[in-house]
Amino acid sequence: MKASSMDTHLGNISIDHEVIAQYAGTVAMECFGIVGMAGRSVKDGFVKLLKKESMTRGIQVTLNNNKLTLDFHVIVSYGVSILAVSDNLVDSVKYKVEEFTGIEIEKINIFVEGVRVID
Repeated sequence: MKASSMDTHLGNISIDHEVIAQYAGTVAMECFGIVGMAGRSVKDGFVKLLKKESMTRGIQVTLNNNKLTLDFHVIVSYGVSILAVSDNLVDSVKYKVEEFTGIEIEKINIFVEGVRVID
């Protein structure tokens, strides 16, 4: 189990990286222009849209020196500005995850793995 932990006056708080990834993914899905998280098939190299229950596979959480690094592999909507979507994603995730966990985010990396036309 990979977890982020912090000591408080009441004791030790440990947050599993899966929980952080799930919360960050939920926040990301609320952002305009994000269709979903992307999963890459190792054997054939294809990218696929992950279902909501497995979206954490598209997010990697790393903790270094008590600071988080989040890697998002996303699929964006066709016709939107990738820069605007990325800025919105970074701002939303940074604010909400830091508020949720109490751990500072050092870096958020966004990998756009595909584009989808939304009906």
